[in-house]
Amino acid sequence: YTVSTKFLNDLYQFSQDHSCYDVVAWKGNYVPYKYDLALFNTVNSVSYDHLDPSIFTVLTCQTLEPGVAAADFVIFPPRWMVAEKTFRPPFYHRNVMSEYMGLIRGGYDAKTGGGFVPGGGSLHSIMTAHGPDKDAFEKNSKAELKPVKYPESDLAFMFETTFMLKCTEWSLKGEKRQKDYNKVWDGLKSYFDGSEEGLLKKEL
Repeated sequence: YTVSTKFLNDLYQFSQDHSCYDVVAWKGNYVPYKYDLALFNTVNSVSYDHLDPSIFTVLTCQTLEPGVAAADFVIFPPRWMVAEKTFRPPFYHRNVMSEYMGLIRGGYDAKTGGGFVPGGGSLHSIMTAHGPDKDAFEKNSKAELKPVKYPESDLAFMFETTFMLKCTEWSLKGEKRQKDYNKVWDGLKSYFDGSEEGLLKKEL
């Protein structure tokens, strides 16, 4: 077995002839645990509006400041979307938390224009504007708002933290990094009509 450890931003490895989990007892607050994400009971809006992704929190680690998490682990599993008069994917926003998002399998409703594939991830640091790519925005702006079941094959996750995350040199210079990631928002156009007629039409 090869055991990897990290200390002061450097990785170290050593080998041993048995599993590090081969123990009679475990002392302390941290223990290895395996959880089947398919068991997570998803909740969602059954009326209108896109709810904050905190409704999908599986695990949380709080700081000493009430309501502020050192880390939240959130999943976006298969689920029904039924909200009316609503842009269903995540809306465009900036956050006081850093968000690292990854795709385990299938697809993700806010990233349909390509580039976000299983095994991939994206990092939006504190106060970095982000939201659906152009393809997802166009499709969902014009979609008929009937009940839709997101496929069983889809599973994405997000780590959210109040701390700023520093990228490693490997992640910044890696061959698999999507260097044109920002282009997914090129060509976005607004469909908002703030006139009295436009707002009245939306109410109807």
